Amino acid sequence: MPGATHLFLSDELGAYGFPAGHPLSVDRQGAFWRTASARGIDARVTLARSAPALREEIERFHRPEYVERVIAASREGAGYLDDGDTPAFAGCYEAAAHLVGAALDGARRIVRGEARRTFQPIGGLHHARRGAAAGFCVFNDLGVLIEALRAEHGISRIAYVDIDVHHGDGVYYEFEDDPELIVADIHEDGSFLYPGSGFAYEAGTGAALGTKLNLPLRPGAGDAEFFRAWDEAERFIEGCAPQFVILQCGADGLAGDPLADLRLTPAAHAHAARRLAALAERHARGRLMAFGGGGYSLENLGTAWCAVLEALLEA
Repeated sequence: MPGATHLFLSDELGAYGFPAGHPLSVDRQGAFWRTASARGIDARVTLARSAPALREEIERFHRPEYVERVIAASREGAGYLDDGDTPAFAGCYEAAAHLVGAALDGARRIVRGEARRTFQPIGGLHHARRGAAAGFCVFNDLGVLIEALRAEHGISRIAYVDIDVHHGDGVYYEFEDDPELIVADIHEDGSFLYPGSGFAYEAGTGAALGTKLNLPLRPGAGDAEFFRAWDEAERFIEGCAPQFVILQCGADGLAGDPLADLRLTPAAHAHAARRLAALAERHARGRLMAFGGGGYSLENLGTAWCAVLEALLEA
């Protein structure tokens, strides 16, 4: 299929980042693209740009009063949107709206048959809650995407797979009682790491009990432990036969990340992307969206995200 993998890059997306000294800086997109270009990946993808999401689209997931607060903070360009992790900056609303817009445009391209898969390296803000920022995440583009897949496209049974080193609490808890969102989340044990959640006993609530799988890894775990957890996650997702697949492939689980203590290599990310692409072909007409998520070593995020993109291109 020509143009099967669409890669979302733009100056607007690259502008999502925080003031000097913050772990999530504005040079992440550039670091990834330099690595991708050095590997020749730039000639193999379809580059995509998108408009910012409309406020009413963002409010499919986020509460209107929270969106209004972000708009006001964006105008002021000062203060914090949470308890100290996520500072406001001038234009933060617009930058975050562009991330959401990329997610929504990617879904539309896939549903229309213009793309089979997409990759949004600057995206995957899985900590933001419906009414609050958290963990460097202003808007939860993944949450908005899940709501849009249902409201716009009639796709209800969605698999969300998260391999970021931090538990995807903003997705997990906001859909904890939703039996149609299948979650498999591999992360560093919350006993040791932010956000302090994602324990193995957390498996969904009410009608959704058993539709969520948390697989925490001990600090220092490497590829061997990841691959064992992945086998369990893949069997779980396979048994649920999703209609659409979302991968949050944060690079902060690689050895040397300054904010965490796993010891993965890019082989973990390549394996996850490759296996999910095959699963999506079996169950979801190939429909797969990948999001970069976290990663605070520029070298690591370049190699991990390139591993993901190369796996998608080869699928």
